[in-house]
Amino acid sequence: MYNPRMPSRERLYRTEAVVLRRGDLGEADRILTVYSPEHGKLRLVAKGVRKVRSRKAGHLEPFTRVELQIARGHDLDVITQAEAVDLHTGLHHDLERFGYAAYVVELMDRFTVQEGESRALYRLLVDTLDRLAEPCEPAAVVDYYQLRLLDLLGYRPELFRCLGCGGEVRPVDQHFSAVAGGVLCPECGPHWHEARALSLPVLKVLRHFQRSTFNQALQPRVRFEVLDEAGLVLEGYVSYLLERRLQAPAFVRQIRHLDTLSLPAPAK
Repeated sequence: MYNPRMPSRERLYRTEAVVLRRGDLGEADRILTVYSPEHGKLRLVAKGVRKVRSRKAGHLEPFTRVELQIARGHDLDVITQAEAVDLHTGLHHDLERFGYAAYVVELMDRFTVQEGESRALYRLLVDTLDRLAEPCEPAAVVDYYQLRLLDLLGYRPELFRCLGCGGEVRPVDQHFSAVAGGVLCPECGPHWHEARALSLPVLKVLRHFQRSTFNQALQPRVRFEVLDEAGLVLEGYVSYLLERRLQAPAFVRQIRHLDTLSLPAPAK
């Protein structure tokens, strides 16, 4: 809480952060939600940023990695300086990658609380946005991100033993239960009404991603259909944990559907 007697050097602090989302405030200001390594998630006011001549506006767009100087305020702290480190402009020029990036920051926003410091979460967020701007399959990047995020938050899904009977998972199609938090064998799965089918190729990809570095995870080329199914499994799991459906995945699916419709018909 702001204290007018506090020395000025203590009323100001600096941090790097990634902009997660923004909302308008009054006629010219914005409220920004950012994630930083030292302070976790912060809600900040950017005064006058919607004015045409604002110098801070271009540095505070979603997905931007930015250096901030912040002044402590009565209710919300105020951004006094902002300088972009990485604008991630490529994500704004590709609708599909934009949608995946929106999902990445939406998950970070929903899963984290204010002022819950975590350098590991921040590093994961920055690395994932950087990877989405690179020429690799964005579905693989986001599947990997979700598994790492779940690990760091203490929600690691069990993929090696059945959570019903405790038996080791065999190399056959299985079930996945968000309620149980992982895999159920073919005998136990039908007894969990919310469990969904989990094909063997998808299980293999999830296990490989869970125990690999990012570079190792992308070594074998995986068909998009398998990555897409893995993404649906993880999306269902995080939606259960958050007790809400997320907005960005539907946008990504819509973009992919439009891309499919625009493809030329195969020659007869």
